[in-house]
Amino acid sequence: MPNPSVNSSVHSFVTSSESPSGSNLESTTPAMPPTPIPDRGVGLSDPDQSAGRRRMLELVNRMHNTGVQSDIDLPMIAVVGSQSAGKSSLIESISGITLPRASGTCTRCPTECRLSYSTQPWSCKVSLRKTFDEHGRPKGTAENIPFGPVIKDKQEVEERIRRAQRAILRPTKSAEVFLTGPDEDTDSPEITFSKNCVSLEINGPELTDLSFCDLPGLIVSVGTGGKASDIDLVKDLVTTYICKPSCLILLTVTCETDFENQGAHQIAKQHDPEGKRTIGVLTKPDRIPAGEEEAWLRFIRNEGEPLVNGWFTVKQPGSSEIKTGVTWAEARAQENHFFTTTTPWSSAETFCQRRFGTRNLTESLSKILSDLIKQRLPKLAEELQILLKETENRLRKLPKPPPENPVTEIIDLVSGFSRSLSTLVEGTPDERGIHQTIRPLHTKFRDAIRDTAPDFRPYKSGDWLNYEPPSFLATEKALLGSDDGVIYVDHVMNLALQAKTRELPDNYPFIVTRKFIKEAIERWSDPSHDLFEAEYAILVERVNGMVEEHFASYFHGGLYHRAKSIVNEVLADCHATTLEKIDWLLEMEATSTFTLNEHYFSDYRQKFLESYRGARAEENRKGDEDLRLEELIARDRYEPALQIMASVRGYFQVSYKRFTDMVPMTIDQELLRGLDWDRGIRGALVDGLEIAGPDCVERAGQYLQEPPDVQSRREDLGKRLERLRLAKRELQSLF
Repeated sequence: MPNPSVNSSVHSFVTSSESPSGSNLESTTPAMPPTPIPDRGVGLSDPDQSAGRRRMLELVNRMHNTGVQSDIDLPMIAVVGSQSAGKSSLIESISGITLPRASGTCTRCPTECRLSYSTQPWSCKVSLRKTFDEHGRPKGTAENIPFGPVIKDKQEVEERIRRAQRAILRPTKSAEVFLTGPDEDTDSPEITFSKNCVSLEINGPELTDLSFCDLPGLIVSVGTGGKASDIDLVKDLVTTYICKPSCLILLTVTCETDFENQGAHQIAKQHDPEGKRTIGVLTKPDRIPAGEEEAWLRFIRNEGEPLVNGWFTVKQPGSSEIKTGVTWAEARAQENHFFTTTTPWSSAETFCQRRFGTRNLTESLSKILSDLIKQRLPKLAEELQILLKETENRLRKLPKPPPENPVTEIIDLVSGFSRSLSTLVEGTPDERGIHQTIRPLHTKFRDAIRDTAPDFRPYKSGDWLNYEPPSFLATEKALLGSDDGVIYVDHVMNLALQAKTRELPDNYPFIVTRKFIKEAIERWSDPSHDLFEAEYAILVERVNGMVEEHFASYFHGGLYHRAKSIVNEVLADCHATTLEKIDWLLEMEATSTFTLNEHYFSDYRQKFLESYRGARAEENRKGDEDLRLEELIARDRYEPALQIMASVRGYFQVSYKRFTDMVPMTIDQELLRGLDWDRGIRGALVDGLEIAGPDCVERAGQYLQEPPDVQSRREDLGKRLERLRLAKRELQSLF
């Protein structure tokens, strides 16, 4: 959220700095004539104006120094015009300095002028503000490089600016070379145009408090050796300035060329269609062909292309006068003489005459800019707070930057992963825990094994008698299988008789009992493997999710892929070991009919035997209700088969319960806990990542490399954060 204390302080300061103004930034009607200004001062240099308003302008200048204008919309004036529109002469008339002159395109980088009224003698500081590197990429915070000592003599400014522009166009070379070297182009520029700017800080008693930026003139063609791409390059450069809502557009239009043929107006109108931000300036009024003056006067009356802040016109020295060394004071006197003695200017309406000349233009620009700053400051404080928070949040969302000690970082990553793995293996008291997830699989497995129990019926095949499961199995949810799996008593008896060799009467080979037990146990393989593979799939998903959580930030350097590969190798080894143990359990149960749990076996054997006997007794008693059970048993020739059936079912109860415990325990011990042993994943990661021994630091550093796009985003956001913090400090220094 915006900082209310900063916002309220800014609002209070702005309110205390308010004063009447002639600008019409929010108006939608043509500008009215400005109120005449007394001769005692101009613009913000007027002693009646609040010192606070000057401080606001200085604040915005300092904020420009931070480079934050690439992040927020700072108030400024951009001077825009086509090539040879008289832009340079206009800048000279406002600033009182002489700019470098050359045929063709002269201004090849923005030139920022910061004019300040001062009672001290005139001075000028030249510096290079680099907000872009040699490849044209934003540098982050602006680099302000002083370019030579403070200038006290206006005659030295032109050469210093020329040298500074030379340095800007050769970004890979030291600026000092161009400051002290010969004042000539000894080599070709590395770039034809630059977004970096030459900054002039000019102070003096004759100046208006004003800041503006002179942009390269728009071009429609290039000469021999020029680049056609420069046409769009300059247009794009101008657009980056004037597209911002707080950029005032000082549009220069020469009167010696048809208005419709001047592209600067078209680009200004494109970005300011309602004319709220554009201030028009007609140059070279002395070049208007006789009889065409009235057409240009329509602009001054705001009738031609109406603008909210209207149009002005200025008259600057011609080429011949410049060569003779006309002074700034002489130029202003000549300008005043032109407008007061030359028709139709001298006879124009009074409100039109207030829009003639550099002085009137400068006064209005100063007021319009200061009013814009006054309007924007409270919002700037809020925008800075929002952008700061947004940038900090975006930085926090990025992966951690590569550490200074990569080996320690990887050890910490492995340790953190191992701790998470231990927690997974030991279990957590929530529904997402792995043990809670696999518990239903155990229940399903137990039921599947129990359902393999031999479905003995104490009736002969073909009797089609109903048979109810024994009541003592009710708690185990025993279900009768389909008739396909039913084993009838006569079938058991036949097998027993067929198996006899040298046995005594009423004795039958154990092989029959063993056969039925083995047939049941052989059906345990599929449920056992199904349980194991289901648990393994869940474990693989969970463990790989943990690998993602702990190592995915280091995808680019290969750490994530290597760690995942090692972890899955260990998982595969544990899979093989566990599967081997499960198969061993299956083989043991299938080949060894054994138990020391004699009481449990005997108890169930007896229960099944009584159940089978009871069922047969009910059938055999039909027609002779007086027969006792003992007599029925003695008369039942299938009693040996019932004994075999009871033994098989009694042993099945022992073995299936033993097995349905042992398989999950084996999976837990060999698979889950196997991952967490010292020989498990942690040790495998330490060994596999080779973070000990020779070259470990270099190897670890490679693992932790950032992807280029993340590195670029981090650098950009870091630079942006630095700019915003610097701008915030400048804003806080206002109060």
